[in-house]
Amino acid sequence: MSSDTQPTPQPQTYLPPTGPIRRFVPRSLYARAALILIVPVVALQLVVSVTVTQRLYEDVTRQMTRSLAAGLGAVVRAVEAAPDAEAARQTAAALAAPAGVVTILPAEGPLQDNLALSDLSGRTVIGTLRAEVPGIRGVDLTAARAVLVAIDTRHGLLGVEFDRRRVAASNPHQLLVLTAFTSLLMTGVAFLFLRNQLRPIRRLALAAEAFGRGRMVPYRPSGAVEVRSAGSAFLDMRARIERQIEQRTLMLSGVSHDLRTPLTRLKLSLAMMPEDEDTKAMERDIAEMQALIDAFLAFARGDALESEPELVDPLELLREIAARAARAGQPVSEGVFEGTGRMPLRTVAISRAVENLIGNAVRYGRRAEVGALLTDRALVISVEDDGPGIPRGRRDEALRPFSRLDPARNQDSGSGVGLGLAIAADVARSHGGTLRLGESARLGGLKAELVLPR
Repeated sequence: MSSDTQPTPQPQTYLPPTGPIRRFVPRSLYARAALILIVPVVALQLVVSVTVTQRLYEDVTRQMTRSLAAGLGAVVRAVEAAPDAEAARQTAAALAAPAGVVTILPAEGPLQDNLALSDLSGRTVIGTLRAEVPGIRGVDLTAARAVLVAIDTRHGLLGVEFDRRRVAASNPHQLLVLTAFTSLLMTGVAFLFLRNQLRPIRRLALAAEAFGRGRMVPYRPSGAVEVRSAGSAFLDMRARIERQIEQRTLMLSGVSHDLRTPLTRLKLSLAMMPEDEDTKAMERDIAEMQALIDAFLAFARGDALESEPELVDPLELLREIAARAARAGQPVSEGVFEGTGRMPLRTVAISRAVENLIGNAVRYGRRAEVGALLTDRALVISVEDDGPGIPRGRRDEALRPFSRLDPARNQDSGSGVGLGLAIAADVARSHGGTLRLGESARLGGLKAELVLPR
């Protein structure tokens, strides 16, 4: 089988980083940029909630509770100074009424502190009241909007009830709501700007991917200065590659003209000479030289690769190629065909590549088998034979143009000019795929696979 004067470059597959944390990091640039936006916003919310909200409203609650505790202390002292319980009751009511506080003497409770688990400011209220007012038996904060306090006096248990808003801010959640709403709004705006900034990068990636598959798509640099610079560099690179291809084609066209003329003169001279063994040998050499020139020019020009992709059924195309080879007398049979669907392909190029693989297979084996697997992500075309195969260590060498692997593959055995695999690999690369060589598990020879992404 045949093969470039330089090793065939293989497509590089991105492997995501491994590790306990990197395993959960998104792979796309858009997702990573979104993560960069979301994490600071969430961190800011946590900082505001813990440091600002907690400490700010804790200090406010402590100051408001101390102010109320000073009045309760005065009421308790007046009750203690009263001569009897009735006088104490009247004195407490008279002092507490202007402040909006209700007093009960004697009271039944509360006899212990009661508050909800989620009541963070309630812990500050209870702690401050106990620190500022002596003799507190219990504080109940479970009522809807009221605080009940029981204080021991010499006339009995003094019950005090007042509005919760007297000791704690009534709307501590407004700062959180306002911060959350503003954060969501700004995050949405940031996402819009982020998408606009990433769109030029995505367009550049699509243009580069299409060019790697042999397609030319319109592209104009846009976006940030760095993205425009990368886009301009890509356009310059694409233009240089196109000029090199054009120059190579023009040069080889001239070589073709220069070489065909003397070959034609030699053919005419041999036709006029008497036919003998020497002339027959010279005719075979000229025919071999003609085949070598034609194959080299076809490979270098890549005429079959210049057509635009067509949306076709690849399995039907391969069946037609195999049937055409069988009609030409080659021992080719259909293998396993799996999958359904259509995909864009350069039918002439694919036909040429598969025909080269079939020709190599039947040249070194007694029979060949063509199969295909079409999935949602790729098309895998396989050509297997029962020949000697290619050693694992020499498969890269076999993909180089004009490379013949002795002793099984040499010029004397009619192995061609050494371009079959090289042309197939070139066709695969023009479609963004690769050519893989392996061992045939079914026939025991070589297995050549064209892997083309969808």
